[in-house]
Amino acid sequence: MAKIRKDDLVLVIAGKDKGRRGKVIRVLPARNRVVVEKVNMVKRHQRPTQTVQGGILERESPIHISNVALICPKCGEPTRVGFRFLQDGRKVRSCKKCGETMDRE
Repeated sequence: MAKIRKDDLVLVIAGKDKGRRGKVIRVLPARNRVVVEKVNMVKRHQRPTQTVQGGILERESPIHISNVALICPKCGEPTRVGFRFLQDGRKVRSCKKCGETMDRE
């Protein structure tokens, strides 16, 4: 089970965008990277094609998963992630600071 998933709110804890918060757009588990909205922006030069107009596009680039910390929706602080099993046998993520479950179900 992944500690950070799509649509989670994270805080960047290292790198040029340290201190910025954003929503996870994409998780790349094979490369241990995440794409966070409005973080690690790079310029991409796009050649015009029949469908796409050319120009310089700005888009998010992946950052390493160890450089982000998950923000707990309950206490609002960056925290580490633990796992716990519920009474019905489901495995859920939990906040190490406040102990609340993070999964929305």
